[in-house]
Amino acid sequence: MSRFVHDQSRRAFLKRSCALGMAGVAAPFLTSLGAIGEAAAATANDYKALVCVFLYGGMDYANTVVPYDTAGHGLYYAARRNIALEREALANTALTPSADLGGGRQYALAPSMTALKPLFDAGRMAVMLNVGTLMQPTTKAQFAAKSVRLPPRLFSHNDQQSFFMASNPEGAPSGWGGRIGDVFQNGNGTATLTCMNATGNAVFLSGRSALSYSVGTGGPVALLGRASTLYTSSAAQQALKAMMTAQSPSMLAAEHATISRRALDTYDQVTGALNQAPASAFPLFPASNSLADQLKMVARMISVSAGLGMRRQVFMVSMGGFDLHDNLATDHPVLMQRVSEAIRAFHDTTEALGVSEKVTTFTASDFGRTLVSNDDGSDHGWGSMHFAVGGAVSGRRFYGTPPEIGNGTASDVGQGRLLPTMAVDQYAATLANWFGVSAGDMATVLPNIGNYDASTRNVGFLG
Repeated sequence: MSRFVHDQSRRAFLKRSCALGMAGVAAPFLTSLGAIGEAAAATANDYKALVCVFLYGGMDYANTVVPYDTAGHGLYYAARRNIALEREALANTALTPSADLGGGRQYALAPSMTALKPLFDAGRMAVMLNVGTLMQPTTKAQFAAKSVRLPPRLFSHNDQQSFFMASNPEGAPSGWGGRIGDVFQNGNGTATLTCMNATGNAVFLSGRSALSYSVGTGGPVALLGRASTLYTSSAAQQALKAMMTAQSPSMLAAEHATISRRALDTYDQVTGALNQAPASAFPLFPASNSLADQLKMVARMISVSAGLGMRRQVFMVSMGGFDLHDNLATDHPVLMQRVSEAIRAFHDTTEALGVSEKVTTFTASDFGRTLVSNDDGSDHGWGSMHFAVGGAVSGRRFYGTPPEIGNGTASDVGQGRLLPTMAVDQYAATLANWFGVSAGDMATVLPNIGNYDASTRNVGFLG
């Protein structure tokens, strides 16, 4: 879809939704998103959703949130001249925060992220500076002396994905999204749908008791393909289903039957709910964008959350391709445009549904990448920049400390690998606090949060 057509559709859609709201149209779920939105908003007084957008491969921070002040851009440009963005190209996405960063520091979004800039300007998006995996506050001297505990196998994809998602090394049985789900699943009418994954299996949404329920972009995954026959025989199909769900004195068989019944029942429940919120009623999402497809499914699920008895849900979507050792200058802009347009479409849809203040979207990734270029790409790094978007976000602001720019500064541990100054635990604790996790439960969700001074655990980007 061209940008013009997309923008026209967006305006028409928002106008239509607004008109329905002003007219006070009261209707059950219908095939109009305006009506769906009214139904969702009317019953969402105590609903909240967290949506994790995981960018697999390690997002290149330096070409995503780019130094824009003259001095800063000069240092950035000198460090990665062959893959750096020209300052003139950043003029349209230069950010004007409500709180000055000090020292003359300025940043711009990547030029292809034009869809997100209006959200920053409107106070719906905040930028987190230099976020990364840590076990406790760490200085460069402590890192060099190896005098503090560090996440194992820094700069490794699998290990840092796990540590970001789970606060533990690869092989961890639960992630902090799932552990948040543990806290709230009993308050949901359908506990199975507390943690929902639209992207496949990931430890982030596995709790100690909460389960991760997977949906595809077309809806829930059907057990047995929901076929009505087996080898053309409906009797055989019914017999197989009966065998799968029958009670058994065997512990293993009984558990298998419980899981099978839950899968079949939940499939029917979710499919029935989504029939009231068809994909055709969600027109803002761009085509040929896998992240947008996943976020559309999340939006559909949120729109029917009240009917499913949901009060708290944690979602995960993802996009790959960020491990750009090569072709960064050509591939990174395309990726960030897709991310930008998908998140913008999702946020605009939550606004039309009347639930934007109940939904917070945030980005995550394995790690940031090096500032210094590696031929025509960048290498594995550590700290990175991230975004939070939503009606509850205290936006148009940067949070965290702007890192020094260059190779061998106080902010990096070599080649412009940023030593994080905001731990993932602090980023996550801010989200969890907004979601309603109590101070007493926080250490259960984030086992390392006690290593940070209590006054710094909530970064403050959510009201």
